Parts: sequence; structure tokens; C-alpha cells
Amino acid sequence: MFIGEYEHALDEKKRVMLPKAFAGLGKKMVLTRGLDNCLFVYPLPAWKKIAERLQNLSFAQADTRGFNRFLLSGACEVEADKAGRILIPDHHKQFAGLKRTVVFAGVSDRVEVWDSAVWKAYKTRIEKQADAMAEKLGEIGVL
Repeated sequence: MFIGEYEHALDEKKRVMLPKAFAGLGKKMVLTRGLDNCLFVYPLPAWKKIAERLQNLSFAQADTRGFNRFLLSGACEVEADKAGRILIPDHHKQFAGLKRTVVFAGVSDRVEVWDSAVWKAYKTRIEKQADAMAEKLGEIGVL
């Protein structure tokens, strides 16, 4: 399980150091477009499960086709170098609006990569809604 948040800087070659806390991602992992304009990073075994679930959905529905295209066509395998850095491809960097400083956020089975300023604004907004979200989750028996 991935938890916590860590800030790191992109270098001039678009590489970023993976936080040591996320060593469980392994040496090779999958990087793809995520929701809310962040990137998702999955360890290979978790990615395979997600890809299988998506593959089993009916392609007859437009939403299913669209989401498969969004998530799967945006995916690429990345490998940590000897220094523990991964390369963020240009199209991913542009999608997430990554500038110099990024935040890695552990979210259970995946790690999200956010531009630091975007993360701070998102987190501020979500923190104000936490009570209401908890109440909704309580209504359906999650909390």
C-alpha cells in the first residue's frame, strides 16, 4: 500500500527521483495519464490487473471505449535508473502541467504525480470538503 506525499524536483532532463517510501513500485512500473490532471504510477502487477479489468469491459459503450483509450493509450513502462530516477515523457509532463517541483502522493494501489502548485490547490479544496465526503461514505456504509 502506498501512502504519504513527497516533493521532488524535475531535473533538466525531465527525470525525477522516486521517493524511497515508494520502492514497492519496483524497478519497472507503468506511468499513465490519471484523473484530475495528475499522472498515475502503478507497479507492474497492479497495472496488469487494471488492464485485464478494462479489457473485459464491453467495447460497445462509448464511455468504456473512451476511458480505455484515455488510460491505456497514455500508458508507458518506465524504469528507475541506478540513482532511483524515472524519466517523465514530454506528453505526460504536458498533460499534468508539471513544472519544476512535483509531488508524489501515495493513494493505496498507485502513486500519483502532481505539479506541486496544482497539488496544493487541489488539497486545499478537498480538505474543505472532507467532512461532507465522509458523511456520504458513511451513508453507503464505507465509514
